[in-house]
Amino acid sequence: MKSFAGAGMLVTILIIFFTILATSAQSNDEELSVWSAAVNPGPLSAAHSFLSDKCESCHAPKRGIVAEKCITCHASSPELLMNPLDSFHAHLNDCRGCHTEHQGNNKRPIYMDHGQLLKISLQYVLKTETPAKINSPHPTRLDCHCCHSFQDKHQEFFGKDCAICHSEKNWKIPGYLHPSPRSTNCAECHKAPPSHRMEHFGMVDQSVPGEKDARIDQCYRCHQTDSFNDIKRVGWFKMH
Repeated sequence: MKSFAGAGMLVTILIIFFTILATSAQSNDEELSVWSAAVNPGPLSAAHSFLSDKCESCHAPKRGIVAEKCITCHASSPELLMNPLDSFHAHLNDCRGCHTEHQGNNKRPIYMDHGQLLKISLQYVLKTETPAKINSPHPTRLDCHCCHSFQDKHQEFFGKDCAICHSEKNWKIPGYLHPSPRSTNCAECHKAPPSHRMEHFGMVDQSVPGEKDARIDQCYRCHQTDSFNDIKRVGWFKMH
């Protein structure tokens, strides 16, 4: 009876021993994976690939990635200094919010985080504005138009408050459906380009589709709804 009890105890001890051994091996594999990722986190983007063997160019001992390292190369960049839309970079002290590396050679190290811009805006307001203005939500709102005006296909037809229709997460309007191709109220949303108010309108814009008496606000007589360059009875034609 004692021999059976002893054998059972031995089996139990062996099971516990091998369980601990397997768990330890798995833990070591995980730790090894973490260390491996730290030593070799992945390839740099094509723009930074020349720094692949120069970790110290971006990383500081005990601090990791620091903005000073980025500024060393990018502070004199004409693309930043000459473009007023990029002037906000002068107020940044952490580049990692929008620029992430080691994502692969075919990916640009750019991830636009509007939350980072809000932090900059809030810091600026706290330093420069009076308490009365700080209590208002407006100073800390992002001014979409100041950066996206060059992308405004509406040509300010709907004003400058992009956030009424657009989200910073997705420029496309969720659930938006264009009116029927048979709709004739195009001018409610679409603004004619400047060329439509010049001789170009009569010489080319009316002539190509054969609509000599079409008015500027009668977009539907020449244009398809899938694209303004898709001209009825003609096909794709870049007029303006």
